[in-house]
Amino acid sequence: MSGRRSRQSSGSCSSSRITDDQIIELVSKLHQLLPEIRNTTRRSNKASADKVLQETCNYIRNLHKEMDDLSARLSQLLSTVDTDSPEAAIIRTLI
Repeated sequence: MSGRRSRQSSGSCSSSRITDDQIIELVSKLHQLLPEIRNTTRRSNKASADKVLQETCNYIRNLHKEMDDLSARLSQLLSTVDTDSPEAAIIRTLI
């Protein structure tokens, strides 16, 4: 355990520090949520914290990219649809 993490500081900050056990638990939860890691480590059910955190970052970046792509497609679709059409009304309900 790192001395930096295990040291208790005086004052109100000590209750807001995260413990090693909490970090392990959070990394484990991330491991279970990430499809890439879940599929590649199914047999051993273990992945390093470093790998889990790297894959988490990659997964979030990919989700942001997908969201941007879908937003661009939706904007393009809205620009080609008559604003008074039933299709436009459906698209507006999705937004």
